[in-house]
Amino acid sequence: MIQRLAVVLSEAAISDLDTIALYILESSGSDSVATSFVDRIKDRCHSIGNAPRGGRPRDDIVPGLRMVPFEHSAVIAYVVESNIVRIVNVFYGGRDYETLMRGGEPS
Repeated sequence: MIQRLAVVLSEAAISDLDTIALYILESSGSDSVATSFVDRIKDRCHSIGNAPRGGRPRDDIVPGLRMVPFEHSAVIAYVVESNIVRIVNVFYGGRDYETLMRGGEPS
């Protein structure tokens, strides 16, 4: 039987979600559109616990890092720790997540 792992969002991931919500609110003018989108991202984050090894391994960026796309507009970055999935970041809108994850400034 496959064990479902708990999912924890890092402070950086929570900040990313707040930034995404604000961006969508400003772009759409609709609080409900922004809230709905961020809620769907959160649901997707929590569903990673059902298949934690399902994301694409990205050890080339950070050892143990995995990534999954979300609705063609975001990427969820996470690591699997002993008994949890830690969501590290959520990148939106084609941001250069590889450079950001490596500690550089995007061009």
